Amino acid sequence: MSEPMSVTVLTGAGISTDSGIPDFRGPQGVWTKDPAAQELYTIDNYLADPGVRRRAWIGRREHAAWDACPNGGHAALVELERAGLLRALLTQNIDELHQRAGSSPEKVIELHGTLFHVVCMSCGLRTPMREVLDRVDAGEEDPPCPECGGIQKADTISFGQALKPVVIHAALEAARSCDLFLAVGTSLTVHPAAGLCGEAIDAGARLVVMNAQPTPYDEFAHEVVREPIGEALPALVKELVHAAG
Repeated sequence: MSEPMSVTVLTGAGISTDSGIPDFRGPQGVWTKDPAAQELYTIDNYLADPGVRRRAWIGRREHAAWDACPNGGHAALVELERAGLLRALLTQNIDELHQRAGSSPEKVIELHGTLFHVVCMSCGLRTPMREVLDRVDAGEEDPPCPECGGIQKADTISFGQALKPVVIHAALEAARSCDLFLAVGTSLTVHPAAGLCGEAIDAGARLVVMNAQPTPYDEFAHEVVREPIGEALPALVKELVHAAG
């Protein structure tokens, strides 16, 4: 009896738009509407400019992820896991919607970290985001680390920051050891995450790209899907589960 297909999934902002979280580069994206907002996501600007940090804390407090609920796309990947087909779920998103949908935390690799924790850039102290936002609500515009007084930021990867070695190693292993690599709702322009597609292809996997806009990897894909993710992903998962029998 043959082994069941192994699927590694990479998700980007596009899978969460149906949950009310805007993407970055789409027609209604955060950076499309406000190009200046990109400076909030650049580590050098963040560390150097208290004004940028103050804007960032306001943005974190008002982020749509606090009230968002998982959608059909997230639920479909839970079904893929329950069918025993999911090798790993690599996500560029910081909203934890995969875990809230029911994906096993050990299957989810958060490439760009999580909004729901804060890290000190000096001593590494990690605390829940809500605790720090309570300080913002109490009047601290740029709350320093309670241990060392250092600059704090969301435990996410900003432009100019390297991915954590343990995270990129796990992601590479997952990309290189699957039969199918499924890229969902990602522009595939941000590296090293985008390069995982190439790693999977080089290891012999098929690539399926599911994204509303063209990506640099479309020409290498076994299939490109432009239909809405909330409809197309559940349909594809149903097809994969059925084929696995």
